[in-house]
Amino acid sequence: MSSAVMRLRAVFEKSGRAKYISHLDLNRFMLRTFRRSGLPVWYTEGFNPHPYYSFALALSLGYESSCEIMDFNLTEEMPLDEVRDRLNAVMPEGMRVLSVSEQRLKITAITSAEYSFSLVTEQPEELYAALQELMAQPEILVEKKTKKGIKTVDIRPDIDIVSCEKSGDSVDIAVRLPAGTQTNYNPSLLIGSLRDFCDIPFEEENIKRTKILCENNEIFS
Repeated sequence: MSSAVMRLRAVFEKSGRAKYISHLDLNRFMLRTFRRSGLPVWYTEGFNPHPYYSFALALSLGYESSCEIMDFNLTEEMPLDEVRDRLNAVMPEGMRVLSVSEQRLKITAITSAEYSFSLVTEQPEELYAALQELMAQPEILVEKKTKKGIKTVDIRPDIDIVSCEKSGDSVDIAVRLPAGTQTNYNPSLLIGSLRDFCDIPFEEENIKRTKILCENNEIFS
């Protein structure tokens, strides 16, 4: 790859109907977006050249996000605002590039991600208390699918409740969970554990990834 190539990183959001775009379909949408943008995107070499781009972390289907990361390369120098605007002009509905910058950190620097969501219930006081009781347990065991099959893991040491508040008929939560090349947890593990722990009916709503972080909880960029 030529040293003149611009190595860029876009932060984009997925909201509304776009939260139902799977990770596989996201690749297809971005391929179309780059081709329509007319940007001088660097293509891979070989028998089947295609625009090079990659995503930092796969997002679970049905989740919204304000901090998705996509890396790509351009073969010419261009103003970063122009790159952002040309992508946004052809982005699918519900997706928007928030910023474009030169790549600074490697993807391997990612250590965690922060999510927000609401648990809607007719018993918010009781559900709030049940969550506090769950988090006071010495361990929270869940069955997690791995490359080697189903494995029982203790997720309690890796759950960091950033905030938890009662609001009308819901309990609103922000939680920080491991993310990156080694371990990836999403809020469904905590939500499922709470559902198993108590008999209070509730529904989760508005699950959104709000931050991707590296060591010392610094924003990944």
